[in-house]
Amino acid sequence: MAEGGNGSPYEEALVALSSLITTRTRAEKSNTGDRFDLVLEYVKILDLEEPISKMKVIHVAGTKGKGSTCTFTESILRSCGFHTGLFTSPHLIDVRERFRLDGADICEEKFLAYFWWCFDRLKEKTDDDVPMPTYFRFLAILAFKIFAAEQVDVAILEVGLGGKYDATNVVQAPIVCGITPLGYDHMEILGYALGEIAGEKAGILKYHVPAITVPQPDEAMAVLEEKASQLGVPLQVVTPLDAKLLNGQRLGLEGEHQYLNAGLAVALCSTWLKRTGQLEDMYLEQTSTLPEQFIQGLTTASLQGRAQIIPDQSVNTENSGDLVFYLDGAHSPESLEVCARWFSLAIREDHQDQSLDCQPQDSRFSHEVVQRHQGEGARKNSTQILLFNCMSVRDPQLLLPRLMKTCADHGVHFKKALFVPNTSVYNKVGSHGSPMSDSKVDLSWQFNLQRAWENLMKCYKGAGAKIPDAASEEVKDDLEMSVNNYEHSAVFSSLPLAIKWLRDSVQQNQSVRFQVLVTGSLHLVGDVLRIVK
Repeated sequence: MAEGGNGSPYEEALVALSSLITTRTRAEKSNTGDRFDLVLEYVKILDLEEPISKMKVIHVAGTKGKGSTCTFTESILRSCGFHTGLFTSPHLIDVRERFRLDGADICEEKFLAYFWWCFDRLKEKTDDDVPMPTYFRFLAILAFKIFAAEQVDVAILEVGLGGKYDATNVVQAPIVCGITPLGYDHMEILGYALGEIAGEKAGILKYHVPAITVPQPDEAMAVLEEKASQLGVPLQVVTPLDAKLLNGQRLGLEGEHQYLNAGLAVALCSTWLKRTGQLEDMYLEQTSTLPEQFIQGLTTASLQGRAQIIPDQSVNTENSGDLVFYLDGAHSPESLEVCARWFSLAIREDHQDQSLDCQPQDSRFSHEVVQRHQGEGARKNSTQILLFNCMSVRDPQLLLPRLMKTCADHGVHFKKALFVPNTSVYNKVGSHGSPMSDSKVDLSWQFNLQRAWENLMKCYKGAGAKIPDAASEEVKDDLEMSVNNYEHSAVFSSLPLAIKWLRDSVQQNQSVRFQVLVTGSLHLVGDVLRIVK
């Protein structure tokens, strides 16, 4: 057992887990095939070869929508009565979110038992030639141990990064593979051409195992089709789910793009049911009806940090609803465009039923609170704020223009953009991972983001776009807490300071409702959820 932070068994495990982090970015060398054979060694050490070979796996890769597709898939099969295991990444608040059994995060007691079972055996058997696994590889191996020991009927695995060399790809005979929409992300690891990226994702395809994808750019689809042909794989292409099949209900995950993920999930579940001999007459083809269990799974699915709306509960009751966070972990150009579209439409939805439907992810916010937030906010002027960060390997010149233009096309203009470093640090995993002190934080990346934003604003103003006057009297703009305050943006040395400024602004501007879009990084979304909840 490792020595722990605050001495609790759980914190001790997190300290041990943190010791496996070898880099400050998710894009590890291991994702380029760096000794992928080691993953197979770890499987052997833990005697997981046979359990993995017997596991009825649904394996999903892609650039966008992997987590949502896996969430829909798990929810459908759980509604069909199966004992489900779901492995996703990253986590937002607690590492146990990555391992879900029957739709719930694994409990602390089970997590600790399986964690130390794996960690201690690997520590004992590894050496210089076979070192301890890196962070993500360990978590993937842990997922296999958990699902094997819990004897799940189905294991749904979301690829962490890429596909071919991802730790989840030790599965040799999945029941079905899915590939979600492909785009440009993690190019420094996966390649700078869409064909290269598609080739990495197609690395999860296996001989004669059905594969299902969605419409893709021509360059990507050509690679998928070629790879499928080489492996004798039937490649099925599905279209977005027809909303009419839900019998008047709405998907559990918000946003029009989710109908494509839902269509893929329905096809994955249908194929899994057929290939495991479970189907009978439950579901044939997507025509005029869906089985009731499928509808239930699609409409009750929940996933934190994707198109999630959270009214801030720290403000006093008469101001409740004056500060609302719109959270979405979009971090690629395509997903940011989708996020911007969702935000623009969401802030315009005044109808009470629509407002309530936006809140399925967190039952602790009662209908009464949501109604009050909607009712009071509707009587006030609204102002939109952007709270943003992204990893330094991403190009803000690709991300920010897409976000700004899509919002502007829908008549939404941000009064202020706030740039902050993530609170959670990459070299420590913790239930409340402590940030570095403000004086030690390197803000050079946030200043880069700020300059990119200010330059964009100048271009839009030069093109005649109507931008809200940052000095307007409607909102008092006291930004003394910020490190660098420009006309349309500010950099804060920490997220808590930015949240404090937002909360103070609510108190100082009683007639204004603040609608804050938090995006660019799932880590940032998780950090905000920690503070707000």
